[in-house]
Amino acid sequence: MARLFGTDGIRGTAGQPPLDPPTVRRIGAALVKALDASEGHPHLLIGRDTRESGEWIERELAAGARRAGADVKTLGVMPTPAVAYLTRTTDVTLGAVISASHNPYEDNGIKVFSGAGHKFNEDRERLVESIVSDPGWQLDDDEAPAVAAVDESDAYLDHLHDMLADPAALRGRRLVVDCANGATTRVADRLFRSLGFEVVLLGASPDGRNINLACGSTHPESMAAAVRDAGAVAGVAFDGDGDRAIFADERGRIVDGDAVMLMCARHLQAEGRLRGKTVVATVMSNIGLELALAESGIALRRTQVGDKYVMEELLRNGFSLGGEQSGHIIFTDYLFTGDGLATSLGVLRVMAATGRSLSSLAAQLVTYPQVLVNVRVRERRDLASVPAVAHVIAGVESRLAGQGRLLVRYSGTEPLLRIMLEGRDRDEITTWANEIAGIVKQELA
Repeated sequence: MARLFGTDGIRGTAGQPPLDPPTVRRIGAALVKALDASEGHPHLLIGRDTRESGEWIERELAAGARRAGADVKTLGVMPTPAVAYLTRTTDVTLGAVISASHNPYEDNGIKVFSGAGHKFNEDRERLVESIVSDPGWQLDDDEAPAVAAVDESDAYLDHLHDMLADPAALRGRRLVVDCANGATTRVADRLFRSLGFEVVLLGASPDGRNINLACGSTHPESMAAAVRDAGAVAGVAFDGDGDRAIFADERGRIVDGDAVMLMCARHLQAEGRLRGKTVVATVMSNIGLELALAESGIALRRTQVGDKYVMEELLRNGFSLGGEQSGHIIFTDYLFTGDGLATSLGVLRVMAATGRSLSSLAAQLVTYPQVLVNVRVRERRDLASVPAVAHVIAGVESRLAGQGRLLVRYSGTEPLLRIMLEGRDRDEITTWANEIAGIVKQELA
């Protein structure tokens, strides 16, 4: 069975498998075929970012879904979390977003949401893959017509307003907003102006090919510089589909997802809204976040990389907050997926309620030095079964003594063993990382 789904939906180069027209059409049909009869008559709601390939992929996906019996409508250009929210709150069975997030314009992808607004879990993804690869059914290849459009942006923006119900303390302040020439160009300016901010808008002239191009959350430098130049209270840069946000404080210094989770966790705890006194993050979050949360009596639970794994852990335990260092932050009181606009309002809410600057709030996180060493290996043996490797790993872990973190894992795509160390002293952890690497080379290279 061919694997289609990665950590964040289906992703590839537009026009090439699995994002060639016949396969996209087949995926559209398979999404509908994978529904259970108890989910009712299938209704598919589609949104997309600004890539030039988005419209034809939308038409092909919709054509396949209609052939399988679904009603289909499109929101046009809309952020991923808007589709997730509207899928949950309207009479819709499925939501799909056509986007490759922070990737360049040549790429595209398909993210899928259940009627509850959750990203498909792995069981549902495997079912869709098995249906797509089943040779027992075929679709015609006639021209795919345009999809009927609906405008539900007001409902999504009304929902977001609840996150910053009292913006009085910040009203009239200047805010730099970088839309990455992506999906948030449709709604971000409206949202922040409606809350009383003076908006300095960047990356808001999409042409189909400039999405994420030297802008947005993967290139926040121009946003940070604009904050300094404009005397803004803060700045925020979204990615192409609007589900992540990276910030700059009033001094133009970058503030990442770890700092955001810390300030928001402490504020939610103060409001009595941090369920389980736990934050969910991935293995990539810095040990500094874990130690700072512990000082406030808050536990950190880690998952593998991918916001869908964070979401699954949040849902499984009923927790309030989780996310990734890269800026995917999930506030489950509002939505079960990362939402850059919601994250922005969450940060602004903390600023408004505490009267503190973003630089002061971000300074609560002391980031520990991190060292990453990759070792090319000839085989992927269980490290616990290689005595010399297991011994050196155990030795380093004992030296860390709870004041650092060691992560040793094989790459999912290359013949590499990745050794990541975090600790108080960069020279010390570099020595230890190289010590592990040396033994790995002797035993596995």
